[in-house]
Amino acid sequence: MAPRVLISDKLSPAAVQIFKDRGIAVDFEPELGADKAAFAAKVGAYDGLAIRSASKVTEKVIAAAENLKVIGRAGIGVDNIDVPAATKRGIIVMNTPFGNSITTAEHAISMMLSLARQIPAADASTQAGKWEKNRFMGVEVTGKTLGVIGCGNIGSIVADRALGLKMKVVAFDPFLTPERALDLGVEKVDLDALLARADFITLHTPLTDKTRNILSAEALAATKKGVRIINCARGGLVDEEALRAALEEGHVAGAAFDVYSVEPAKENALFGAPNVICTPHLGAATTEAQENVALQVAEQMSDYLLTGAVTNALNMPSISAEEAPRLKPFVTLADQLGSFAGQLTETGIRGIRVEYAGDVAEMNTRALGSAAIAGVLRPLLQDINMVSAPAIARDRGIQVEEVRREQSGAYENYVRLTVITERQERSVAGTVFSDGRPRVIQIKGINMEAELAPHMLYVTNEDKPGFIGSLGMILGNTGVNIARFSLGRQAPGGDAIALVEIDEPLAPDVLAAVNALPHVRQAKPLAF
Repeated sequence: MAPRVLISDKLSPAAVQIFKDRGIAVDFEPELGADKAAFAAKVGAYDGLAIRSASKVTEKVIAAAENLKVIGRAGIGVDNIDVPAATKRGIIVMNTPFGNSITTAEHAISMMLSLARQIPAADASTQAGKWEKNRFMGVEVTGKTLGVIGCGNIGSIVADRALGLKMKVVAFDPFLTPERALDLGVEKVDLDALLARADFITLHTPLTDKTRNILSAEALAATKKGVRIINCARGGLVDEEALRAALEEGHVAGAAFDVYSVEPAKENALFGAPNVICTPHLGAATTEAQENVALQVAEQMSDYLLTGAVTNALNMPSISAEEAPRLKPFVTLADQLGSFAGQLTETGIRGIRVEYAGDVAEMNTRALGSAAIAGVLRPLLQDINMVSAPAIARDRGIQVEEVRREQSGAYENYVRLTVITERQERSVAGTVFSDGRPRVIQIKGINMEAELAPHMLYVTNEDKPGFIGSLGMILGNTGVNIARFSLGRQAPGGDAIALVEIDEPLAPDVLAAVNALPHVRQAKPLAF
């Protein structure tokens, strides 16, 4: 059955056509997102949801989205999506961070130039029949210092355009490396230095707990007198009340804002302040940007629903369309190894260690690690997948460690998963053979080879004569058919393991009989 996608906001017809051309059933209801009750009632029937900013994907909507696998936001901001709630439900949240980068950067530059020359006020005055040539004295940007807070994708484009205007650019960004700063032609500084030196300050950082009110009253007081501030990033990065006071006092010469702490902004502390330019969140509002993000989100969602490729996800490691087929059997292996260990774990989990050796160590191990964690936790928590597993592990204080090694031993690739509990460590390792089918190759340090199946019986025992015959007799006498029988031991007469594939789940009385056999230490049914 073809995947189904709901588009609940206005999106380009070309984006709708992309879904249809790729065999995805799509319902285009651009006004649905504005009706909260109808939206929540309808979303549960779909595998994918494509939105812009009007649809509010709240916890209530996500709770009703029983079949939803992916939410695609045509644009960069996901303030209208409850990402933590989506993550807990195992729903991938994608955005399109690069589709409107140039448009937003150009808007910031336009706002800066308009602010420098007071163009909006001069236009209004002139069209009102006044000729106030002496009133609108501006400043040049040439030779001035632009402070860029956040020098990522959009910030770096702004910096490039500012350098073209012969400005000096200083940048504050904890993730900006000295090498990248050199490539961009900007000077990396700390925030205090930026505030002290900048003639213009432009913000291009996400809104997080660390960046909220990054331009606070104290920070504004530390700026150069006469500074002009531009915010085309996110409302909440600047203390608007404090900025209003600084504008009225004359310490800040002007401000140009496209975003606000509350949107839609029908009223705001900055409205009516001296030398302020306000636009209604137009950063991405160009024909080119709207088309770009719509097409991009349609392609990303289609790739995921049809091939498993993950691009620009906020809560899931990216998996390219090229690597998805090669990665898929290793994802299955990691999940199975995790499930194996999780089903045998009966005490609190403190940590999970995943080791990769050979070519698999060069693959997208973040995705493999997510699959392994999901496998471990699923027997305990049931409703969990690759998206939700890492977040749930963090919430429960489970330490996750990843180790990469060179090839060793008889296998070109192998993955070893170790679960650390309050009482012990339990390891299981596996590989993917040339036929693409995962195999277990080691359990608790004992080498063996087994293919996991829906119904398995796991037995640990002493390696003594007669065990295999006794086990086979119990299963045969109770009508349990053996599909495969795999054995491994540490040494003759020592610890041994049997993995038995059976055709149906084991009845409790049969399991009790197996556990009662001489030399059996543990017998447990497993399901994959």
